[in-house]
Amino acid sequence: MHNPNFSSGPCSKRPAWSLDVLKDAPVGRSHRSALGKDKLAKAIKETKSILGIPDDYLVGIMPGSDTGAFEAAMWSILGSRPVTVLVWESFSDGWATDIQKQLKLNPTILKADYGELPDLSAIDWNSDVIFVANGTTSGVKVPNWDWIPADRTGLTLCDATSAAFAMPIDWSKTDVLTFSWQKCLGGEAAHGMLVLGPRAVARIESYDPLWPLPKIFRMKKGGKVNVSIFDGDTINTPSMLCVEDYLDALQWAGSIGLQGLISRSQANLKVVEDWVEKNDWVDFLAARKEVRSNTSVCLSVVHEKVKALPKDARAKFLKDVASELGKKKIAYDINSYKDAPPGFRFWCGPTVEPADIAAALAELEKAFHQKVAAL
Repeated sequence: MHNPNFSSGPCSKRPAWSLDVLKDAPVGRSHRSALGKDKLAKAIKETKSILGIPDDYLVGIMPGSDTGAFEAAMWSILGSRPVTVLVWESFSDGWATDIQKQLKLNPTILKADYGELPDLSAIDWNSDVIFVANGTTSGVKVPNWDWIPADRTGLTLCDATSAAFAMPIDWSKTDVLTFSWQKCLGGEAAHGMLVLGPRAVARIESYDPLWPLPKIFRMKKGGKVNVSIFDGDTINTPSMLCVEDYLDALQWAGSIGLQGLISRSQANLKVVEDWVEKNDWVDFLAARKEVRSNTSVCLSVVHEKVKALPKDARAKFLKDVASELGKKKIAYDINSYKDAPPGFRFWCGPTVEPADIAAALAELEKAFHQKVAAL
């Protein structure tokens, strides 16, 4: 049966998922019970195993999804040296705003338009560097990890929420990395994962921020990182239903393996690339193939009649096209992000099947031409 779910978060569940996978969830039980702790510890252990996270890195479950995990890292780690923020889409822009207006750190901001990357050669590696591995709202990813020097003195803080489990990660180049369950594995919302490398742990233990830390950001106890958090003793109460669902997603992911997950996502992107090649009215927002996301695939409409419309009218036209596909249960949630240039966005992560992408794109083509004919 065709799966019409192409939202970029929460994303499509794994193939053949059903509510039956939640039947063993310890609902009504404490997350601090032996059973609850075992399940949380298993979620951490399986995450480390599948992603190939080094043994000396800590992995913890944090409240507030990827946002909560990344904010906890920024508030706990930044402030002892200069900060550089790479901005090329909405969420990285949000991190820059928080650092500038909430933490008041006066960061250096290297910015690029939607569809492009900033100049990575302009980074001062004496500073802490904030970046997203994949721009969920722009369809632009970092092309590789070679631009990060091994001998950097600052720390790297990477928001990898739409990259983890779908793109390679060089752990030697990441000191802090975060993601959420709801993206590449199609888990439920509200829980984030925080990965701390040894250099990040050393920073936390040697540095106390000048600002007060909310309880849900506090990772330190007695001058040391509170390692119990990274053994499954979460700061606040997680949903054990969501934990059970994540464990199911991890079991599925483990059966395929990391390279299998990456290959599934790349196969989905290939379907879109082949379709774009045959349709001259549409193109990728990311023009350069080497930075083109294989998860949050963003498309621009280059049809002359549509391009000639005023921006608001153009946005409404494209939303109407997307709405038609939603009404027909062909493709849900394919509008571009509200802050991004008007267009379409398809989630092409590993939980999505290539045949479903192909079917949705064929119907998008029909719906678009019908709407254009009415202009």
